[in-house]
Amino acid sequence: MKHDLQDIIDIATLPLVHRVRSGSAAHGPCLLLLHGVGANEAGLIHFAEAQDPRLTVILARAPLAFGPGQYGWFQVRFTAEGPAINPQQAEQSRQTLVDFIDSLPAAYGVDRQRIWIAGFSQGGILSASVGLTRPDKVAGFGILSGRILPEIAPLIAPATQLADLHAFISHGVSDSKLTIEFARKAQSQLTAASVRLAYHEYPADHELTPAMQRDFHDWLQQQIDGTPA
Repeated sequence: MKHDLQDIIDIATLPLVHRVRSGSAAHGPCLLLLHGVGANEAGLIHFAEAQDPRLTVILARAPLAFGPGQYGWFQVRFTAEGPAINPQQAEQSRQTLVDFIDSLPAAYGVDRQRIWIAGFSQGGILSASVGLTRPDKVAGFGILSGRILPEIAPLIAPATQLADLHAFISHGVSDSKLTIEFARKAQSQLTAASVRLAYHEYPADHELTPAMQRDFHDWLQQQIDGTPA
C-alpha cells in the first residue's frame, strides 16, 4: 500500500502518530525524520519530499503536546547556564523511538539494516540519543542544528559498536538558540568515538537552510549507495 505525506497515521499498534511517504524500492531503505520542540511533523513535509525516491520517509510526531499543533520530545528551559531539560521525558521519548523503529519493518516493509534517523533541533537531539545508545537499530543519524545530551553518557554504546555508525551534523555559526559550540563539542565527541562523521558549519541562525538540506540529502544518498564520503 502506497502512503502519502498528507495523511496522518494514528493506529494503536504503532507508538507514535506519523506520516509516511512510501519508497520506490521493496524492502528498501528508510529515513525517520523528527521535528523540533513546539512544532509538528508537517513542518518537515517539503524536506521529506526532496529525499531520494528509494527511501520510505517517515515523519514522526513527538508524544508531548504543548499547545494546538505544538509538540515536543521533552520540556526544556533556556537559562544563563544553558538548556535545562526534563531528563525523564527525554529518556521516555528515546525509548519510544526505539520501539517505533522496531515496528517499521513489519508496518512498512523497510529494510531494518538500512534505517536512518535525523531531525531538526530537539529532533536532532533525539536522533543522536537513539543512534549513540542503540547503534544496532540505525545505520546512521543526523543532527540538524541540535546537540548531544550529556544525560545519555551512561547509555552510550561501546566504541566497538559505534565503529560502523555514520553521522551528519549541520549547524549555523550564528545559531541564537543552540550556539555553534554545541555542534563543535558533538564533533569532538563523535570523532573520539570513531563515528564516521560528516560535519558542516553554515552562515546561519537556528534554522534548516536550503544548503543544510542539500548537504544532508547528498550525504544520505551516499549512504544508500554505499559510497560515503
